[in-house]
Amino acid sequence: MKRTCYIRFSTVEVSWEVDDVIQLIKTRQPAILILQATQVASLQLCRQIKKQKLLGWIYCILINDLPEIAMTTMGIDPNWELRECAEALENGADAYLRISSISNQDSAIAVTEHRLLKAQIQTGLRGVRLYREAMHTNDFLSRIALVDPLTELSNRRVMEWELPQQVENAFSQSTPLSLIILDVDYFKSINDNYGHQVGDRALKLLASRLKHNLRIQDSLFRYGGEEFVIILSHTDCEEARAVAKRVRHIISNQPFQIDGRLVLRITISLGVACLQHTDDHRGESLLRCADENLRIAKSNGRNQVYSCCNH
Repeated sequence: MKRTCYIRFSTVEVSWEVDDVIQLIKTRQPAILILQATQVASLQLCRQIKKQKLLGWIYCILINDLPEIAMTTMGIDPNWELRECAEALENGADAYLRISSISNQDSAIAVTEHRLLKAQIQTGLRGVRLYREAMHTNDFLSRIALVDPLTELSNRRVMEWELPQQVENAFSQSTPLSLIILDVDYFKSINDNYGHQVGDRALKLLASRLKHNLRIQDSLFRYGGEEFVIILSHTDCEEARAVAKRVRHIISNQPFQIDGRLVLRITISLGVACLQHTDDHRGESLLRCADENLRIAKSNGRNQVYSCCNH
């Protein structure tokens, strides 16, 4: 285009090569993409973008700047531009504009065309802003739904989604899988003696200590109340027992500084279960076995690990 339209942007990137444009789109993810309609690659690029879930929100404007005199000289059908517009929209373009090659920017046509282009850009920016705000809201709502607000760990809902995935992977790849359920010993007495705020503080500190002392392949969840679940991928029975014993030692041997004056010694009981070929693919029997082993650990006196893989 020979005529310049003065419109304020935060950042403008210009490229003449399709490969460069594609790279810019992937790395910068622009809000607006303005393409020359007379370039064959423009329609293909527009179509590719709109097919991609992560980029389909980009607002694509196709501009036809073919001079009218050229259209007349070439004997182009008057309906050609309408067909071009229809094809552009069918291929995912959000707008199709005709910008004449008029050098006099003060002419009525130039002023109107500039106004129309500016309006389309503002429409695109508004739509992209609303999309991004919606995505931010969705991320926030997802975090509320999937993250325990007290401990900032993944919650039970996430565990119930992930466990079947892990079990299915273990069966299909013939790899070991183990699970630990742990419970804070005598947690009710903490709430009764010191109040629920102290109890919440204790759970938060305990969750943080757990999170920072697990292996990279271990997934930690708050299961409910004072119970936590650890899924140990690629971990057999002996390794799972070792992890459980180490976790118990880390929690029980170092008291928790609740505030400037109060220090609490907290212990935990742990039930360990390992995936067997007879287990169901949703992980329900594996979870049930770990829960039963936790019950045995508590009935045997608490502050200990109990595991039995023959379930």
